[in-house]
Amino acid sequence: MKYMFASDLHGSYRYGRELMEAFEKEKANKLILCGDLLYHGARNDLPEEYNTKALTNLLNYYKNSILCVRGNCDAEIDQMVLEFPIMADYIELYADGHDFLVTHGHLFNEHSMIPHAPGTVLVHGHTHVKAAEKVGDIWYLNPGSVTMPKDDDKHSYLIYENRLFTFKDVNGSVISTFKID
Repeated sequence: MKYMFASDLHGSYRYGRELMEAFEKEKANKLILCGDLLYHGARNDLPEEYNTKALTNLLNYYKNSILCVRGNCDAEIDQMVLEFPIMADYIELYADGHDFLVTHGHLFNEHSMIPHAPGTVLVHGHTHVKAAEKVGDIWYLNPGSVTMPKDDDKHSYLIYENRLFTFKDVNGSVISTFKID
């Protein structure tokens, strides 16, 4: 199973388009979005090519390939225009003997977890900063932000395949890898 994780599009059609082009090239089984899809947020400047209608149409085209959780900038009105579920606070997956907990990060994160099994892989966005580390009894990964990376990060996404996580920029260049055991 090959998963692609991405977060924090914040209404940018440009970076949404680049992400979907990368998704096509990666040939991942699923694109898992960690929230904050359409709205840029009150604290953020408008992102490049801010166009929520075009981004909505683009994401809806891929609706059968997307799993998504709700971010702090996502609202019920967004769910009304998107044709795939976005309002869950978290989703659980199972791959290669590991439980995955995917969330946005504003409610549940590496410091505030729901009950989980040791070795759970937590993936969340929200901070706009890439991360890969062991925290207590969990593996914590953050794909960074596709649209608004912080801390001089690149516009990025995360690929998971065969227990290996690979961070890539939106052009598909490898930034780093992280293996879980």
